[in-house]
Amino acid sequence: MTKEIYGTAAETKALLRDGQTYRLERLRAEDMITVDEAASLMRVNASVIEGWIRNCRCIGLAGPHGAMVVPQWQFESSLWSSIRRIGQSLGTQDPWQILGFLETSAPALDGLTPRAALEQGVPIGRVLNVAVADTH
Repeated sequence: MTKEIYGTAAETKALLRDGQTYRLERLRAEDMITVDEAASLMRVNASVIEGWIRNCRCIGLAGPHGAMVVPQWQFESSLWSSIRRIGQSLGTQDPWQILGFLETSAPALDGLTPRAALEQGVPIGRVLNVAVADTH
């Protein structure tokens, strides 16, 4: 008897529901700020932040009503120059994939998340190597 490699319809539905719940909770998390708040933080116009989002320089996530929010921590000096390079190393421009990578612990980083590793001074090259390995 062969093992079924696909989930049931009910399992798939539950997985999608859980993913949607996670995304809604993540969009409402305390570290998320509006584009206007990010513009104020970075002392630029909101249109500059929107351009950075379009060009994958920073992570921007659309909420259920279309309002864009961004993780505030990405504007810290230890992370700011890394977001675009991480997306390139992952081979994606999808902000959810980049965010997921940054917030998931990595054995190759001694169990730290890539975000925490960068905040603690781990060289960007090491994090980029983990990102490339994550794509294989």
